[in-house]
Amino acid sequence: MAESEALPELRLASAKPDLRPKLRELPHKPGVYLMRDRFNRIIYVGKARDLKRRASQYFMPSRKTTADAKTRALIEAIWDIEWHVVGSEPEALLLEGRLIKEYRPRYNVSFRDDKRFLLVKVDPREDWPRFRLTRLRIEDGSRYFGPFAHSGALRQTLAFLRKKFGVLTFGRGNPTERELRSATYQVPQKLSALSSEQYKERIEMAAGFLEGRSKELLGDLEKEMHKAAAALDFEKAAELRNMLEDLRKTTAPVKRFTRLSLPGTVRPEDDMAGLQEALGLHGPPRHMECFDISNISSTHIVASMVCFRDGLPDRNSYRKFRITTTKGQNDFASMAEVVRRRYSRVLREGATRGGKAARVREDGVPEGDSTVDYSDTQEPQEEAARRSGTRLPDLIIVDGGKGQLSSARAELARLGLLGVPIIGLAKEFEEIHRPDQSEPLILSKSNGALRLLQRIRDEAHRFANGYHQLLLKRRVSESILDDCPGVSQGRKQQLLNHFGSVARLRKASLEEIAAAPGVGARLAQQVVDFLAERKRGSASEGER
Repeated sequence: MAESEALPELRLASAKPDLRPKLRELPHKPGVYLMRDRFNRIIYVGKARDLKRRASQYFMPSRKTTADAKTRALIEAIWDIEWHVVGSEPEALLLEGRLIKEYRPRYNVSFRDDKRFLLVKVDPREDWPRFRLTRLRIEDGSRYFGPFAHSGALRQTLAFLRKKFGVLTFGRGNPTERELRSATYQVPQKLSALSSEQYKERIEMAAGFLEGRSKELLGDLEKEMHKAAAALDFEKAAELRNMLEDLRKTTAPVKRFTRLSLPGTVRPEDDMAGLQEALGLHGPPRHMECFDISNISSTHIVASMVCFRDGLPDRNSYRKFRITTTKGQNDFASMAEVVRRRYSRVLREGATRGGKAARVREDGVPEGDSTVDYSDTQEPQEEAARRSGTRLPDLIIVDGGKGQLSSARAELARLGLLGVPIIGLAKEFEEIHRPDQSEPLILSKSNGALRLLQRIRDEAHRFANGYHQLLLKRRVSESILDDCPGVSQGRKQQLLNHFGSVARLRKASLEEIAAAPGVGARLAQQVVDFLAERKRGSASEGER
């Protein structure tokens, strides 16, 4: 597997680099290519049958004028390119999908959901095993084949297995009456005449075919195809030709890409060990929490907290916050608020299990005098928290520089948690800011510890932006009530609080709306008439 040279160790290029020398090195082979921006972030992943021809197209002078707006924006953002050669086009497709799921590049659309490539599954423990399609490989005692890049060819291959080996596909359990009568399963002996053990011999032969032990059988089919063509039976020859193509696509050896085999991917154990060494931690940071603020507009300022355990995302532990006590766009105060709310809640939950660690009010202020200085007692406070079962992170990461780090650390001090390691990661130059250190720590771009930090930071950024976009969409939906006669901002908020959304308000009856606090029958009728009129107007627009 070949790849481009590593990025030069520059903080930030002052001018866009000339990629033409690197493009001349691209091979005429199948593979995937990765586009990076000026901050070394992967922004696009693509596959190609011919890497040189495909990737070079982005840099043709005419491309900027003929491409759509999204592609032009991508071209402007490309600062570097790397590539990885694979054995075949199906392998390129599989690797492309895994890389897009791993890095979630901003300019990719396909593969960003949870869709996976198809696998074939058979459970040998069943009395009458069946070959079934699945997208998830789990440790359940079944045998799995794949993944397969060509779903259409795979389905044709399963049909071939039914006819050639007389094995059952899809469904569950013993063969049905219809299957017992079907001519498909009577090769070379009637299915109804087989015992369960004899049927499993068919399963083994079909499994061997899926595993690639198919050369002799494919050779027989090719001879049959040539024989049909010689007899001028071109329809049958074409059918056999198409079947051969599908079978070859399915049974061709394809490299299976796991998470740890992805080029440039994070290797959790090594990267956590590297991060421990770089930051001087007592142990590897197996539990990390990272915070990011999203304040694209002053309408909704939100924050995210993402959690990584053993170097991998723990999505069940993700949290999102709406900034409530901070006025305006103030990243420092917003970071302080979200850190205070997160760990005051962690300590309060620990109080239910006993211990002295959780004497904290709902607003995050320690009980008693809010001016108490915990700087001399953070170790006992932290130890009490851990003894009570409170799971504190091994490392806290805030997205930002010295200002965000200082604000977050001040809140940890108020809560008596100064013993919890915390750093700030500044986006522009990927500088790592540490408490009581005037100079930032700068790691090599190829350093696994930095890539792990970038991964959790980028995940926090994605999660915060997703929440922000959701709130903006809700705001657009809610703004329809601004034009409703008689509905002030206060009553609008009461309606939304009561029904939850405009969509639910539309479904409510006149009586239900009238029963809402501060509404009444007259205003309810106005709201119902207004929403009905808007709905009719939207339908008319759609017809036009």
